Amino acid sequence: MTPADLSRCVVRAVRCAVADGELAAGAAVPERVVVERTRPGGVGDYATPVAFQVAKAAGRPPRDVADVLARRLGAEPGIEQVEVTGAGFLNFVLPAPSARALVADAISRDVRGRAAHAVPAAAHAVPADAHAGPAAPADASGLGLRERVVRRSVQRLLYVQGATTAPEHLPDLPVAPVAPVARRDGDVVARYGADAASWAMLATPARETPSFSDEQLLVQSEAGEFFRVRYAHARSRALVRNAEQLGFRPEAGEVDDAAALLRLLADHPLVLEAAAHHRAPERLTRHLVELADALLDFQYRVLPQGDEKPSAAHRARLALAEAAGTVLAGGLALLGMDAPERL
Repeated sequence: MTPADLSRCVVRAVRCAVADGELAAGAAVPERVVVERTRPGGVGDYATPVAFQVAKAAGRPPRDVADVLARRLGAEPGIEQVEVTGAGFLNFVLPAPSARALVADAISRDVRGRAAHAVPAAAHAVPADAHAGPAAPADASGLGLRERVVRRSVQRLLYVQGATTAPEHLPDLPVAPVAPVARRDGDVVARYGADAASWAMLATPARETPSFSDEQLLVQSEAGEFFRVRYAHARSRALVRNAEQLGFRPEAGEVDDAAALLRLLADHPLVLEAAAHHRAPERLTRHLVELADALLDFQYRVLPQGDEKPSAAHRARLALAEAAGTVLAGGLALLGMDAPERL
């Protein structure tokens, strides 16, 4: 069971508990349940507060609802352990993710392709003629530059989660109040470029004023998060090109020395769901940075070293690196940014 499967499994457990009379017939069955990685110090791998959503309509304390759901979910194949903590949080332990399954998932859903069709080309995150300086006018809808950037990214996130919000309804999309670019920062698009300026605007929670730094956005070094994410994608493409020169191609298989990278790839669908649910693109930017760092660390184990001949292990590692690059490209597309093949 993948973390994304777990979310659907929890919804099914609520529905069945209501149908079987374990929860009141009037209990609301959520269409989606947000399952997130357990915070440091927490119990298990993943957690959800779904019992709090259901408890009021069910007329029972959240802890009671959580106990009902835990009994059902504990019998599900693919869930190793379920535990109820606090006032009613459900916590789960899942088996270690399968590299083969994660590679197949990343390639088959082609995140970048879906994101590219989410918003028409005319609605890029930062219009080519946009300016963020004090004299910059809002667009026809009355939205300022940063609010447009945030709304368009949220719309893409909702689109890939199956929302039906049409591009023409973008100004009506509900998001938290968006703090504008500070006047002292001037024309950030002209200074940093559209993609880098968008990254800074999206990496900061909407209510907070974004910060812009030459070191973070202009200097091509691993000190900058925006650079690292794009560089990691470019490295994944370079690994595939280099492997072709050595006479082998990626082939999905199990990988036993990439625990961090596998965990982050497994979490990616949950991150997209949570970012859409909370209207919070910064959740995606944080995840992309973690994924990029894991890939940049893993890259040195992908290709044969010295006189070593390409093996099944090398092909499997290459497939995993290629999948991570695909996910990075898809994530950048959801933020309205390009993923260069070379950098």
